[in-house]
Amino acid sequence: MTTMFADTILIVFISVCTALLAEGITWVLVYRTAKYKSLKAEVEKQSKKLEKKKETITESAGRQQKKKIERQEEKLKNNNRDLSMVRMKSMFAIGFYFTALMGMFNSIFDGRVVAKLPFVPLSYIQGLSHRNLLGEDFTDCSFIFLYILCTMSIRQNIQKMLGLAPSRAATKQAGGFLGPPPQAAKFS
Repeated sequence: MTTMFADTILIVFISVCTALLAEGITWVLVYRTAKYKSLKAEVEKQSKKLEKKKETITESAGRQQKKKIERQEEKLKNNNRDLSMVRMKSMFAIGFYFTALMGMFNSIFDGRVVAKLPFVPLSYIQGLSHRNLLGEDFTDCSFIFLYILCTMSIRQNIQKMLGLAPSRAATKQAGGFLGPPPQAAKFS
């Protein structure tokens, strides 16, 4: 049990270190560049401007106002796309770096139970949570599952602490997988 606890703490530490290193690489390749800073400022400005216009518009607004808002939304979408393209080079570098580290860590923790889950994971997640582990106890947790969970939560918090996370206004306007749906249909 003590080795399992030590492995869990080690994996959380590894996750923090890799998240810090990934943010460092991203800062060097992206965040400190003038192009990124100008695009980010433009997206922030457009998001706030668009949000104010949407708050002041009424249902009986004219076609001119609706067209202006649609143009601003399109411009914001284009700037968000450009911002994503600027971030792309760091994503490739981080992907290469994580792939190399994954191979090393998988060989170190291969076949070792690093944590005990308080639940039995869903069947389609069991392949990941029980990866390379012997036995049929699906509450046993493999390295890869714990590492992914830690990295997902820790990296976002590190981005927020360092002030590198996108603003709420920009995220709200951009939408996304877990974000609110775009409100463009509201004016149709």
